Amino acid sequence: MLRNEGDRLTRAIVSTPRDAYFDVNTHQANNIVELADRETTREQHDALKSAMAGVGCEVVDVPELAKHPNSVFPRDVALSTPEGYIQLRVGLEARRGEERWIAQALDTIGEPLVGVIEAPGTVEGGDVVLAGAIAFVGRSNRTNDEGVEQLAGMMAKLGYEMRVAQLEATYLHLGGAMSVVGPERIICCRGVFPDDYFRGFDLIDVTRRGPSTGNVICLRDGEVIANAAENAEAIRTLTDRGFTVHALDLSEFRKGSGGPTCLVLPVERV
Repeated sequence: MLRNEGDRLTRAIVSTPRDAYFDVNTHQANNIVELADRETTREQHDALKSAMAGVGCEVVDVPELAKHPNSVFPRDVALSTPEGYIQLRVGLEARRGEERWIAQALDTIGEPLVGVIEAPGTVEGGDVVLAGAIAFVGRSNRTNDEGVEQLAGMMAKLGYEMRVAQLEATYLHLGGAMSVVGPERIICCRGVFPDDYFRGFDLIDVTRRGPSTGNVICLRDGEVIANAAENAEAIRTLTDRGFTVHALDLSEFRKGSGGPTCLVLPVERV
């Protein structure tokens, strides 16, 4: 069950990079901007998994999908909700097929399917952030109007109020500019969202400096994982607010255009 991304993370899916992420023949079509170092990448991913396991999270490591280097970023292909998961439809054509790959993994661990985004709609998981009664959604180059409309119907049935923001091209996904860091606390990039978008929440704002400035993984209320190489201001700000911050080097995944949350598909929070 997952209703709020600020709750304690107890189960999550990752996909350790072994071969596909380093397959240079597939990189151009998959938006991989630079070839990552294999050994360093594995070390960084192991540190991420260790930090998650350290707070009692069950880490489900799904073998990567052949010829899909972006399968290391499972967040984008499914959305876990209180009733089960929604199979999404990615906006990047080269990633098509990853949706069923993760759906099969979710089926295997007993998560029920509650919805499917159908063509021509596209919704990527990085554009959807759940926060209690609110579902924050970004309309982006990866999530289109048809997808937002389909998702709205599903989220309404699940009891969510959906708030949609149009994202500027700087941000690949909504999650690059905001993250839930507690049941009622959000960190976000200053000046990106409408003034009333986060009404009802304790807002922690930071200066926008890159496509993942506001991107952190919430482990539980007051404890997060951040990318030491890119989230310096967020790390300082959250630390000053009393947060425990695991500042990990995740730089090899920026070469694939991914932030911390991209690497993790939250499945259950309590």
